[in-house]
Amino acid sequence: MNAPLSFKHLNEKHLRKGKGYAIQPHPTLARLYHIELDTGIVRKFLDNTSHIDSQNLEYTPMMRFIIAKTLLDCLDADFQASVRAILKDRLTGGFTIGVQGETAVAEDYVKISTAISHLVGPTNFDSMSGTYYARFVVQDTDNSDSYLRQAYRLFTLHTDGTFIDEPTDWLLMMKFDEKNAMGGESRLLHLDDWEELEKYSQHSLASYEFTYKSPASKNVGQTINRCTFFLENDKPCVCFIDQFVCPETIEHSVWLKEMSDSMENSVGTKLLPLPTGQMIMLNNLFWLHGRAAFEKHPQLHRELLRQRGTFSTI
Repeated sequence: MNAPLSFKHLNEKHLRKGKGYAIQPHPTLARLYHIELDTGIVRKFLDNTSHIDSQNLEYTPMMRFIIAKTLLDCLDADFQASVRAILKDRLTGGFTIGVQGETAVAEDYVKISTAISHLVGPTNFDSMSGTYYARFVVQDTDNSDSYLRQAYRLFTLHTDGTFIDEPTDWLLMMKFDEKNAMGGESRLLHLDDWEELEKYSQHSLASYEFTYKSPASKNVGQTINRCTFFLENDKPCVCFIDQFVCPETIEHSVWLKEMSDSMENSVGTKLLPLPTGQMIMLNNLFWLHGRAAFEKHPQLHRELLRQRGTFSTI
């Protein structure tokens, strides 16, 4: 079993105070950082992008990088390098950042989350929404065809992009709104905190190409074959979601189910409350994520935004 990670094990080169921001250890999860923006930075960014709306960002991809530059102009050039370094660092691979209470407007959330994500690289096309990001609501009732919107059941640990034919290096999630919500915390597992990583990543089925098929709501008609484990920089990485993998045999199904159960029961799986107006960005290659069940409430409402994409090569 891996020893619990403490803040002192983090790579201290990522901890810094820059122009308009500070990169700090996350207050509850040792693997993560929290980036604290100075008061007024978010407002300055929003003022400088007031002429840009979400439709402009959806229709004109270059504008997503333009507002990323606008955010950098409010900070310093080292901010982009720091964000990229954190996400690519196997020891960490994630951070949270928020709007500092400067806005609660959904359009503003789209803009600042897009600016953060495009410091790292381009987004994937999200077939579910028909653009580069998706917004979805979790509430008391649900008639969807996946667990994404089902509030009262455990949303098991998984990685994103399993059923799309393009790489998914990183994932960003931002909480837009929340009412009458108890429970529903993000559940996170870094591969290196999973006690049985070696057992499963070195199994004969680890490199077997399982078929993934998505439900109708995802608007993806193709099927994809993917290995569960693969190497990146000589370290095991993972691609898995239990809902959409289509095994061919009892043996395959037992192995996948036991692996998923092992992840769910790992002491390395941690809960992360995410306040409204805050986002989390993770390396999708070695972080798994899910969601705890909510407590029953007839007026439950939560809205999230999701973006996912690749690291820029230049």
